[in-house]
Amino acid sequence: MMRRASQRCLISSKRKDFFKMKRTCIFQDTERMGNTTGLLEAARRLYGEEAFDTCGVFLDDPGDHFHGIFSHVVRVTEGLMDRWDARAMTGVLEKLHQQHDFDSILIPATTLGKMIAPRLARRLQAGLVSGVTDILRQKDSIEIIRPACSGRILEGIRFSGPAPVILSIRPNAFDYTPDASPGGGLQTNVSEYSAPATARSAVKQLHVEKIKQTRDIRDYEVLVSGGGGVKERFSDLYPLAAALNGTVSASRKLVDQGIAPRAIQVGQSGKTVSPKLYMALGIHGSMQHLAGLRQVDTIISVNTASHAPICSLSDIVVQGDTGEFIDRLMEKIMIHKLNNKDS
Repeated sequence: MMRRASQRCLISSKRKDFFKMKRTCIFQDTERMGNTTGLLEAARRLYGEEAFDTCGVFLDDPGDHFHGIFSHVVRVTEGLMDRWDARAMTGVLEKLHQQHDFDSILIPATTLGKMIAPRLARRLQAGLVSGVTDILRQKDSIEIIRPACSGRILEGIRFSGPAPVILSIRPNAFDYTPDASPGGGLQTNVSEYSAPATARSAVKQLHVEKIKQTRDIRDYEVLVSGGGGVKERFSDLYPLAAALNGTVSASRKLVDQGIAPRAIQVGQSGKTVSPKLYMALGIHGSMQHLAGLRQVDTIISVNTASHAPICSLSDIVVQGDTGEFIDRLMEKIMIHKLNNKDS
């Protein structure tokens, strides 16, 4: 289901030259450094064929990796600022906007980004769309897509009024292609911004608890994902994933039943993933789940129902019992490893 809504930007425009090149600011959180180019693709979708400047704001030295794809790179020197202080980083982005007058500000929907985006929108009196998963361009309008109502529907938002527009982008929602960038091979200007000293944050770190999973499911190239059809054998997915040098993920159905932790949920109300291989075992494939698979290279689905929605998205469909498939695949993998070991 798609719900359409309108949201008006409240900030008044300071510009008199409405024909100058658009400017977009991309803040990069060190939590998800690999998603930087995804935000570049979101900017390209936002402006289409229209030329635009990109300003990447980094807390860490980005090196030469982003040279040629950003128009400008700003490295924030922290000074006395706590790098995890959302209030301080909001102030930095506010000052940069005052200097450069951005048309749009893109922020990753990470833990830190989710705290910065609403603060910045409040300070700039600007419109904000959080958790963006897609951007659709039509003739005379741009529609920004995000999940709503706990991921049960997709909401389309259209902006009207002057800049800036602030978008909080879900990790892995966009896949950047360098050739698609207007004016590829840009001359990148690098500068530093010295963050002013700020008052000590009212938030204190009291306790750090280690979690069992040290890597995020979005960091793996292989995901073995389980749904309702494999709930009785969900624990068997872990050795299979390990044998494939991947990890386990799950559908919302297993998370809601308490069989799988929420940290490994895939879908609109979970995480958007982009592995090279996604193996869907016993997953029916609701619209919300499929929305989290937009950037997957190859999908293999195993299901007793060949008409399940996920089958239409899959590259390979195996119709049959998931338990039998797991056993046979593990047997093949072990035989292959033994043969290679002997040789």
